[in-house]
Amino acid sequence: MNFTFAVGDIHGCLEPLREMFDRIGTYARAGTVVFIGDYIDRGPDSKGVIDLLMNGSGSESWRWVCLKGNHEDMMLRAYANDDERTWWLENGGFETELSYGGKVAANHLQWASQLSLMYADSHRIFVHAGVVPDLPLEMQAPQDLLWLRVPDDYSADYWGKHLCHGHTPSDANPLTVGNRTNVDSGCVFGGPLSCAVFEDSLAGGPVEFIQVQG
Repeated sequence: MNFTFAVGDIHGCLEPLREMFDRIGTYARAGTVVFIGDYIDRGPDSKGVIDLLMNGSGSESWRWVCLKGNHEDMMLRAYANDDERTWWLENGGFETELSYGGKVAANHLQWASQLSLMYADSHRIFVHAGVVPDLPLEMQAPQDLLWLRVPDDYSADYWGKHLCHGHTPSDANPLTVGNRTNVDSGCVFGGPLSCAVFEDSLAGGPVEFIQVQG
């Protein structure tokens, strides 16, 4: 069996992320890991999280897919336009720059700027925040993929696939509702770091969740 693991919002929580890698490695010897975005801000070690993700898995058996979250978007906007800086700092950017001992490293900004907004396989769609089902998948706006808030009880057809996202934290997450799974369980707010496990050959939602206490 082949598996895809979708890891929820990390927000600078490096140690839970390291433990999550150990748990995933125990679960399977190979697979795909999709990081759903929001690697930075609010938590203690945003720099360490990006360092780890940029270095990759170090194994040909594992494929890592890193998606952009709205906090990476805020950071990039703040460094491109001073008018955006205060807003970012007030939403966790201060802690991010503290982890760098000053400004965010240029190569980290470049890495963040090149992150994809969506990843899809035969049975699933992975984005940071959500999608608008009334629009074709190829016409989704970056603003929605990064910033949309999906009601807790909402689901749709999603073009015959299962949608997996983060962005909207809740004590009830990770949670599957119909054709949708939210894996943001608020690690940086004291909840666990969560990961949804999908069996690649099976359509539908996760077969299991892995959780690491933040």
